[in-house]
Amino acid sequence: MSICVLYVLSENTSNDSEISICDIMKNRTSEIVKKIECQLPLTVQQYSDLYTAYLHSIDDVFGTCYISQKEFFDKLGISQGALRNFDKYLESISKSYQNWIDLSSKYGQDYVQTRLSMIKSSDQFIHMAMDSYAKMLVKFNEMCNSNTRKLVK
Repeated sequence: MSICVLYVLSENTSNDSEISICDIMKNRTSEIVKKIECQLPLTVQQYSDLYTAYLHSIDDVFGTCYISQKEFFDKLGISQGALRNFDKYLESISKSYQNWIDLSSKYGQDYVQTRLSMIKSSDQFIHMAMDSYAKMLVKFNEMCNSNTRKLVK
């Protein structure tokens, strides 16, 4: 049994215990978040497997066609100089593409780091706001209690 299933099973609460609206909202939200967390590795692995299969398929196409293409192009009698120039041209395109891949990876890494930083800052702000909110509720309750005592007298 996976950790994900165990978590969901452990979340069941007794009908006899008292709960609040906050308990209900937190528990149901946590269930959804945990379910998504459990699915994420599988989803990432599936896309990784799909992309790997795609790349190997492309590599196989060029490998399979190599023999017949070599025979065809060898019969054309293309000069070695032209072939070397063509190789240099494709090398420059290949290097440009590899640089683009590196830049894209770096951009993705920086993007994720920025988003994580934003989430951390947002989380800190939310905690400060919730602390202030809790203090306000305490003051509000104190005020209500003092007003209730005045009304009773």
